[in-house]
Amino acid sequence: MRKTKKVIITCAPTGSIHTPSMSPHLPLTGDEIATAAIEAAEAGASILHLHARNEADGSPSPRAEDFMRFLPRIKQGTDAVINISTGGSATMSLDDRLEGAKAAQPEVCSLNMGPLIFDFSAAANRVESWQHGWERDYVETSRGRIMYNDNVYIERIMLEVGREFGTKFEFECYDIGHLYTLAHFADRGLIDPPFMIQGIFGILGGVGADVRNMAHMVSMADSLFGDDYIFSAFAAGRHQMDFCTQSVLLGGHARVGLEDSLFIGRGELAQSNAQQVRKLRGIVEALGREVATPAEARAMLGLKGGDQVAF
Repeated sequence: MRKTKKVIITCAPTGSIHTPSMSPHLPLTGDEIATAAIEAAEAGASILHLHARNEADGSPSPRAEDFMRFLPRIKQGTDAVINISTGGSATMSLDDRLEGAKAAQPEVCSLNMGPLIFDFSAAANRVESWQHGWERDYVETSRGRIMYNDNVYIERIMLEVGREFGTKFEFECYDIGHLYTLAHFADRGLIDPPFMIQGIFGILGGVGADVRNMAHMVSMADSLFGDDYIFSAFAAGRHQMDFCTQSVLLGGHARVGLEDSLFIGRGELAQSNAQQVRKLRGIVEALGREVATPAEARAMLGLKGGDQVAF
């Protein structure tokens, strides 16, 4: 792993898992997502991992027009690196999931390195009443859905987004096997280092939220990629800050945001994404490391620059 004194904080403001009924602080409209992202960047996030939502009901949206409600505003309001999800939602086709990325041609896109069960149905147990008709079924039926990315899909994303637009990737690895899939595509020359590996823990269907799993993931990534990668991590839900801290202790980077956890402490909803970024920044600095600026993150990842995007 490439280790530096600087820590890249990524913030994921909204995602596609949590629904409007779960928190009044979850940004849903273009205006809300733009405001949340800019505030997170001001708090210390150098990368913003973005999904889009439908304006009418807050449901996940793959449409380029919904991304464009906030992308230009974020670019105007901050120099942070913008990262567009190609994961979208398990209910979307691959062409749907690529619509926003192809329209925006961003510096970074996320890329799930394999299929997995992505079961967040237990989140329904905390909701007393639902604001919109789509929410309950969307959450409860997640136990029967696969977040699908096979090797054909992965190759298409690498070629149609990476090669076509010079976009780099946040490689989302939900299990050790995903590292080997990443190594396969690196060996084929479809992607170039440095690789940003995002270890994801605590999703039912992926690797569990046990810090020993993180240590093992880093150990295996070291054996596969040597110094050709940087490591970042997050855990879903209540393990969020624990895993961010552990990643920093290992010499890596970290991600927070309401996509990953709606809370700032036990039983306490986060008031904003910026609140989570500030908490993580305090941890980073208390551990004797420094938060990377967007320019420093671009240099570490070899990005094309914010002037080379399509928004």
